[in-house]
Parts: sequence; structure tokens; C-alpha cells
Amino acid sequence: MPVSRVSGPSVAFDRVSKRYPGGAVAVDDVSVEIAGGSFVALVGASGSGKSTLLKMVNRLIVPSAGGIRIGDADVAAGDAHLLRRRIGYVFQNIGLFPHLNVGENIAIGLRLTGGKDRAGRAADLLDLVDLPRDFASRMPDALSGGQRQRVGVARALALEPGLMLMDEPFGALDPVTRDQLGTAIRALHDRLGLTTIMVTHDMAEALILADRVLVMAGGRIVADATPQALLKGEGGAEADALVAVPREQARRLREIGGGA
Repeated sequence: MPVSRVSGPSVAFDRVSKRYPGGAVAVDDVSVEIAGGSFVALVGASGSGKSTLLKMVNRLIVPSAGGIRIGDADVAAGDAHLLRRRIGYVFQNIGLFPHLNVGENIAIGLRLTGGKDRAGRAADLLDLVDLPRDFASRMPDALSGGQRQRVGVARALALEPGLMLMDEPFGALDPVTRDQLGTAIRALHDRLGLTTIMVTHDMAEALILADRVLVMAGGRIVADATPQALLKGEGGAEADALVAVPREQARRLREIGGGA
């Protein structure tokens, strides 16, 4: 795997909405551009529209109005499966194929596209996500949750996407594994020059990992700021409420530790 490369593509949302029959609005007239090579977190309460907005990028959900571009290309142009081959996608329940071993799971995209030296590529990707190469012969049910998630990341990177979408990728993991994997994902983002968009409900995670945080409420982006600006209280009421949670937790820990 390359140590670095040209930054991933930009992603632009132009007045994007998603309305369902019956009148429910999941995303409401969102316009925002995400710069190539950036790591952006989408944060908000359940039902705020963040996962819906993310899934419209790779056409798992089709917008009711508006358009989305990756670089200069409209995501609505061409076949959806060809679009998805250019995008890495990692989600909470990673969905490894239980009847395939780890190496075969990692290389499934290469098999579908006729890629060569799939075993060698899988071994390189195991190196990249800090798993031993002999894991290639193991079955998914022999791995821990964190190990399975690392395999999922390796699979998402197999076709060398410039864009990585992550939908609550650490939500099912214990706190220690979650922190370790988050750090590893950020390091991979920097090393490979990716554009990464991550959905999370955890504001602390967003502040630590992302360059830019988009806060959603009611299907709209209500704050768009750097972690530093959010910590200074410059994101508005909804953002302040989310930032207050890790801030209060940190205060309680200091209190328990005698102010240390």
C-alpha cells in the first residue's frame, strides 16, 4: 500500500432533501461542500438525518431533491454499483460473509472486478490495519468485534478508494477498542490521503478525530465548525448541548480524582 497519495475527492451537496411518503423529512435542503482530503464528522441526535445524508453519497438512499457530486462527477450518473466500487463504506455491523475466511472477505471486491493476486493484496491490507497475516485463513466468528471491524476497514480499502464513508463504525465496540480503532482510522486517513466522512452520535469522538464537524438537527446542518471552534462555544445551541456532554464527563472525572 502507498504511504501517501493525492488527496481524495471533494464531496458537494447541493440543496439535497429526502422526504418519505406521509410527509416525514429526513434531510431538508442541505448544501455543503467537503474538501478533498479532509476528515469530517456528521454528528447529531438519533433521527437528525446524518446517516441518511451519508447514504445518499453512495446511493444507498436516493435524494428526493437536489444533487451530490464527488469531484466533478454527479453521483446520479452511471450505474450505482460502479459508483460504490470507488467508495469505501464501513458501518457498525460490518457484515462479513460468515462462509468466507478473512482473506476472502477482504478480497471480495477484487474478485468481483477481476483483480489479480488477491491473496497478496489481502495480506498487504492486513498489514495496513495491524492484523497478523495469518488471520487471512481464519473465519470471521473466530475474531473479536474489534478485529472484525478492522477486517471491514481492510475490505473497504481493497479497491483503493479515495473516499471513505463511515456510519457509526465503532458503535458496537467496547470503549478501549473503540478508541484504538478510531486512532487507527485517523492514521490511515492521513497516510492514504483519503476524504473521510464519519457519522457518529459521540461528540467527543468527533472532536478528537475530525478536522471539521457538521452538527445536524431536524434534517439540517445547524453548525459547521472546527473542533477548536466548537470547544470555544462558537457552534450555536445544538452544538453546545452536544459538546457539554464530554465536557461534563471530564469535569466529573477531575472531581472524582480530587481535581488532579
